[in-house]
Amino acid sequence: MPTMQRVAITGASGMIGTALVGHLKSEGYTVQKLVRRPSRSAEEITWDPRSGVVDLEALAGVDAIIHLAGAGVGDKRWTKKYKGEILNSRLLGTTAIANAVNAVKPSVFISSSAIGWYGETGNRAVIETDRAGEDFLAAVCREWEGAADLVQEVRTVKLRTGLVLDPTGGALGRMLPLFRFGLGGKLGNGKQWWSWITLHDQIRAIVFALENKIEGPINLTSPNPVTNQEFTAGLARALHRPALFPAPAFALKIALGGFSSEILGSKKVMPQALLDAGFVFDYPHIAPALAALVD
Repeated sequence: MPTMQRVAITGASGMIGTALVGHLKSEGYTVQKLVRRPSRSAEEITWDPRSGVVDLEALAGVDAIIHLAGAGVGDKRWTKKYKGEILNSRLLGTTAIANAVNAVKPSVFISSSAIGWYGETGNRAVIETDRAGEDFLAAVCREWEGAADLVQEVRTVKLRTGLVLDPTGGALGRMLPLFRFGLGGKLGNGKQWWSWITLHDQIRAIVFALENKIEGPINLTSPNPVTNQEFTAGLARALHRPALFPAPAFALKIALGGFSSEILGSKKVMPQALLDAGFVFDYPHIAPALAALVD
């Protein structure tokens, strides 16, 4: 049985949250989901990220709080309004949860962030001690992590998540249909670095952070980032399909708007804090990871 028995999670219905809830329950944890409506059972706790209201009475006595909620950066075009939603969903939600953490004092607070923190890194590898970048998502991550830093006297972990790979969603879920039909290819010039992690290792790393005395920012990325060209070629090989149809940068910019900068940009991010803490990846290399994911 885990030493921590009771865990509360925001964003529990997302791809990562769903997998995390299932895993924690299988390991013997009691999991409560924070939901944005009146709770319907003892497994639910009501909160409202916009007003900052959290049901502290229902949250009292919890051993850990894991905060995963936030508007998806790739879900819609980056209009001025949606960019505001991306920022506010993280800033308001994290502030509300940080205040709740200060009130109920769990043993650990784990809060989402992203490798967007580093901005454009080109071919330069970065680790957790590197400074934040200058673009929109870097600014969002600074605000996001700043809200998590409101927590006092509770061990706090900030998850700088990379490209999470799973066939059920995210970038891989979107790319698979094209590649299965032999219509995939590199994006832009293909030289940009993609810092990836399987959903399997993402969940293992979150649980590792939950159960070990690790704190501060941790990069949730494989120790072996790849270029987009290597990634797309690897995906084509895993599916036994060609990768003959590159998507030119101008077409991606037209189709995706501001989010295209994340697809075409280069982030070479290393999980130094996890490696130093003794975490071992089940899927450190892209070829076996893709083979397992598309099998």
